[in-house]
Amino acid sequence: MDANGALLRWYRPRRAAYPWRTGAPDPYRTLVSEVMLQQTQAPRVAAALGPFLARFPSIAALAAAPRSDVVRAWGALGYNRRAARLHEAARVTVRYHAGRLPPDPAQLQVLPGVGPYTASAVASIAFGVPVAAVDTNVRRVAARFLFGANPEGVDRTQLREAIDRWLHRREPGTWNQAVMDLGRLVCRPAPRCDVCPLAAGCRFRASSRPRPRARSQPAFRGSWRELRGAIVRLLRSRPSATLSSLAGRTGRALHDVAAAVRALDRDGLVRAGPAALAGRPSGRLRLADEPRSGIVPTGTS
Repeated sequence: MDANGALLRWYRPRRAAYPWRTGAPDPYRTLVSEVMLQQTQAPRVAAALGPFLARFPSIAALAAAPRSDVVRAWGALGYNRRAARLHEAARVTVRYHAGRLPPDPAQLQVLPGVGPYTASAVASIAFGVPVAAVDTNVRRVAARFLFGANPEGVDRTQLREAIDRWLHRREPGTWNQAVMDLGRLVCRPAPRCDVCPLAAGCRFRASSRPRPRARSQPAFRGSWRELRGAIVRLLRSRPSATLSSLAGRTGRALHDVAAAVRALDRDGLVRAGPAALAGRPSGRLRLADEPRSGIVPTGTS
């Protein structure tokens, strides 16, 4: 079967489903949307992207803004470290690339918070560079379609080489988004083979191996991530807060709140005073306007 033809025909009506796909490709909008999409469902990003870009319409505007404004504008997307890293990536771009994102995936990957997947997505979607953006969804689609196995059953290097050969080199950005959508919506951990455009040529569907069940997600309530997010959310609406007030509002033990605050301070999201870093109940903190020192560590995606 013509796998790429079937895939792109399936994707075509979906192309306008999300705001980051409409209009001419824009490197800045693509970067912001791809960072937002890390570990966040697409409908939530669709709602958040427009207001964020209205507040920071260019990479120069984002770089010039205080860190606290960026974190506030990040809203309820969660994983707030992404906002800090995106902010620092904008500053690095202004400082070293004259405010223009480079098309080279290797140069993009040097930016804070931009890993191999995000760099490839931005390069292919915004600049048409023929490089595959390989995330968990893409690995699953390719492993099943090309090898008849789940990704853990295929050598990682062999799988990557096969994906690179499969890539539609004339429309790499469209192809990457199509495979991502297919993995997210159809070729899920428990696959929906009956609606898959690649079903006719899929080796996994043709095999007799048992279909996997959907995996349960780790509990969010009571987690470390929930506590970090709650602290940032509370600080968005006030100039500062004490450890004791945060403990009271989150219902978490003071030592847990203090540990979360120290981690948020290291990540450049909050600025905690010495008393707060020492875990004293009266210690104060606020959202950070500047990172404490240097560049936020490069993240992976």
